[in-house]
Amino acid sequence: MPPSAASGGSSLPSGFAVFTTFPDLLFVFEFVFGGLVWILISSSLVPIPLVQGWVMFVSVFCFVTTTLLLFLYVIGAHGSGTFWITLDAAYHCVASLFYFGASVLEAFATIQMQDGFKYKQYHENISAVVFSYTVTLLYVVHAVFSLIRWKSS
Repeated sequence: MPPSAASGGSSLPSGFAVFTTFPDLLFVFEFVFGGLVWILISSSLVPIPLVQGWVMFVSVFCFVTTTLLLFLYVIGAHGSGTFWITLDAAYHCVASLFYFGASVLEAFATIQMQDGFKYKQYHENISAVVFSYTVTLLYVVHAVFSLIRWKSS
């Protein structure tokens, strides 16, 4: 399959076509799992406040930006401009890096809290790590296909 066909073409979809093209369909999963990361991090006890702050910043920033981009794509605000294709690729690359860094830090903090914390708190952090890595994978896949679309535009 040629790259442009695999990535849904060389232009951004608008309207409800956003929910039927492959890389843009990932917005929904990024939204859902990113929201879960946000909820889990805000309710969990992380022994290193700086780590919890960074993971919260990343999850909230990516959740809000993904929601905004999804809304703008659905209403067709991009007008199929090449700037939006570049913006989409750049955002997903940055979000991938941010989430990867947040996931590694959250995993490190969770490993550090094995002793001395309650079983429930430890398992909340494990869940946050798993969903954080899931969202990282979603953003990486979206970034790869957005870069393919950007290159073919």
